Amino acid sequence: MDPLRALRYFVVVAEELHFGRAADRLGIAQPPLSQRIRRLEDDLGARLFERDSRRVELTEAGQILLAESRDLLARWERMRTLVGKAHRGEIDALRVGVPPELAGRVLADLLTEFGRACPDVRLDLQELTTTEQVRLLADRELDAGLLQHPVDVSGLELGPAVQTPLGVVLPRDSPLAARSELALGDLAGHGLVLFPRAAAPGLYDATLRTCWEQGFRPSHVRHARNPEFLLGLVLSGQGVAFDQGLVARKEPRVVWRPLAAGSLSWRMSVAWPAVNPHPEAARLADVVADVLARDGVTTLAPVQDPVQRPWSVVFGRS
Repeated sequence: MDPLRALRYFVVVAEELHFGRAADRLGIAQPPLSQRIRRLEDDLGARLFERDSRRVELTEAGQILLAESRDLLARWERMRTLVGKAHRGEIDALRVGVPPELAGRVLADLLTEFGRACPDVRLDLQELTTTEQVRLLADRELDAGLLQHPVDVSGLELGPAVQTPLGVVLPRDSPLAARSELALGDLAGHGLVLFPRAAAPGLYDATLRTCWEQGFRPSHVRHARNPEFLLGLVLSGQGVAFDQGLVARKEPRVVWRPLAAGSLSWRMSVAWPAVNPHPEAARLADVVADVLARDGVTTLAPVQDPVQRPWSVVFGRS
């Protein structure tokens, strides 16, 4: 008997816990259904149900098979759908999450380059935090996402990682603005303006950990989701901010100064589901890495996801 059909029959019986109702639901007679379940038990070498005249219950082996069967059948149906669409030329969209702070010129280059590489696939970009992307990737509501590391990537494949060294955004009249380069320790006594932890917990914790290790213990942390709010907090003396150099161009009253080499950098890579991925997800990852590395500063780097101490217990939320 077809193994997938046998698993479908098993799942229905396991859900109903009644052979008669399961047979009605499947549209077959009860005796053949019972025979097929016994044959499945023989093939697996395990008893799947405990049954007598009054009840039917799953054994421990049956409970394991039920979970595995549902996953396998779902993957099979998704594979059939993807293969059918590919055969009919209907795979025309790739749903991708990108961080909200990604520069406009990078988005434009990404759309252009991917359009050249895959002219028949439309890139559907969505502004989403790393946390949101991980959830949507797990729910299969995204085909790929540009994640900020460190992050839990269980069940995901990763493309090439890129690493961008950071600098500091500070008011133009700050004494530190006179320097051509800064070390993290030079920021001692200042507050810090940082993205909310919920957006990318791993990166948030890793950033604060690096600051502490290199002599910068912010007097307080303020949170900003968008560049304009970040600039307002910096200008009002609420703290300095870390950036790749783009935010400071929006406001003449602030300056950007690079941090000493190796002081602080942020990493990103495209991730996609390891099981039944979109056919063009891996190619997208290569395109994104190439586009991001064109600024002359960002470079390819290995992805490292160490477990970070939860620094949110040290600093209060604002």
